[in-house]
Amino acid sequence: MIPNASNINGLNERRKRLGMSYKVLAARSGISIATVQRILSCGNDQANFYNVVAVAKALGMTASFTERVSDIELREQQAQKKSKCLISLLQGTSGLEGQAADDQTVRDMVQQTIHELLAGSSRKLWAE
Repeated sequence: MIPNASNINGLNERRKRLGMSYKVLAARSGISIATVQRILSCGNDQANFYNVVAVAKALGMTASFTERVSDIELREQQAQKKSKCLISLLQGTSGLEGQAADDQTVRDMVQQTIHELLAGSSRKLWAE
């Protein structure tokens, strides 16, 4: 997890409003003082999710998740990514055989593949 700076600031502001020291917060959360300080100073972009949640819980807060993109947008992004990958594999194979398609045909193939991925099974859309 890469904590959002505003979320971390919210944790630290809560700690200050409660008048809770790093030492007390560390004891309440069950993690080291050094880790608490790194998390709350926003200096640790590799903060362990468990540790961030433990700090939040010790402060009487919860971790929450919000959508960055809609379901439709995420499915479309995945379909476009997968489509481009599939068509590039096809192009590479066809190119070896001297039968590579022109740019417009490739764009049309990508769009058709996106459409088919979105209309088909979710398993195919998300499978690697």
